[in-house]
Amino acid sequence: MVKLSCVRRYALVAAAVLAPALAAAQDSKSAVLAVELTQLLDTAKLDSIASRHGGGQDGFVGALYFPGSQLLVVSGTFAAPERASALLLQKSYRDIYIDLNSASVPASKVFISDLGANGLRFRREDNRPYDSADIGSKAYAFDGDWGKAKISRDEYTKAYQTTDEQYATMLQALIAQLKKPS
Repeated sequence: MVKLSCVRRYALVAAAVLAPALAAAQDSKSAVLAVELTQLLDTAKLDSIASRHGGGQDGFVGALYFPGSQLLVVSGTFAAPERASALLLQKSYRDIYIDLNSASVPASKVFISDLGANGLRFRREDNRPYDSADIGSKAYAFDGDWGKAKISRDEYTKAYQTTDEQYATMLQALIAQLKKPS
């Protein structure tokens, strides 16, 4: 009886210590921003948006939106950003999105596939599609199966948190672009 009671206490202590860390790992910084962006796009009747992103003149971010189903967001830099700058002035957002996917500097490219258009999720929910990200030459599937990806839970959690933060800054730049006065 004493052993069982000690085991229960240790289990409760472990759960109390680990629960905040697990909850923090699953909190999405991008969720509220993704919803705000999609609402702004719906209101403006747009299916794409683009903006400058990052500190320099060569960084851009673009998004392609499929209402109710997905938000595809890509950021990167261009070796010669003049075309993207001109397209931005013309509000040719879809063209910037396409160029970021094909002509951006490969090492700078971050591509987020937000299935559900509701922000990055730590793992697959129910039997829904899961979010994914391509960052430079690395690909991440946020399906909750870090074993399949041959990484530890800690590596998976860190990749998720880092990607979610990047995604949040990308979304903020796009929201700012949509809120600019015409």
